[in-house]
Amino acid sequence: MEPNEVKNYDGQQRKKVILGAVIIVAGLLLLLVNMGFLPYAIQHIIFSWQMLLIGIGIVSFFSSESRTPGTILILIGGIFIIPRIFELTFNVTHLFWPVMLIAIGVLILTRRSPRDLWHNSFQSRTSQSLDDGYVHEENIFSGAKQRVIHQVFRGGHINCIFGGSELDLTQATLADGVSELEVNTIFGGVTLIVPADWKVQLKMTSIMGGFADKRSYIKESPDSSKMLIIKGSTIFGGGEIKSY
Repeated sequence: MEPNEVKNYDGQQRKKVILGAVIIVAGLLLLLVNMGFLPYAIQHIIFSWQMLLIGIGIVSFFSSESRTPGTILILIGGIFIIPRIFELTFNVTHLFWPVMLIAIGVLILTRRSPRDLWHNSFQSRTSQSLDDGYVHEENIFSGAKQRVIHQVFRGGHINCIFGGSELDLTQATLADGVSELEVNTIFGGVTLIVPADWKVQLKMTSIMGGFADKRSYIKESPDSSKMLIIKGSTIFGGGEIKSY
């Protein structure tokens, strides 16, 4: 098995274990509710949209190559679930934007220098040398527009938080076998432009958002063994696949 295949297999196994554990815990809690062992006050906390965000964030944090989306989801869910747990004398929602800005600032500082971030913000570029055929993008309050030419595309990841990305793959070649591109958007968007004959499969989780294949014309792939799987999540954001 190739190193990339081993990495993808390990990632899939880890995600399956974490997702399975979260579902089992949810099932056990529901069982306790139906048997009358959990009071309503606790039910009101556990079965809420805030806890759903935290659960998705935990799965994303431990199963994704990038922990940024999971961290943001856990923070959002955590901030809004506090009033359900504690009686506070102030409106906790007033903490949302300050905490979000602080968290994003910390993430920016720990990933790359402010100078590099400013230089790369809203940058349009043509790339002929991806990292072994993989794209790696982190757009936080920024955006990127990239065109890949004359290169084999193998996947990678794109994370957009309050930002956007456009990736043009019309002049790229899809690698043999199954390639995976992880896309996570939170208050952001991603546009993928691919050849009309690429076989694409979506495995996205959307909350107040969506990700759609909007190609008006899809040709039959000359090699059915080649496939691009797009996985990830869109939270208050979206994405689309297009072709010319």
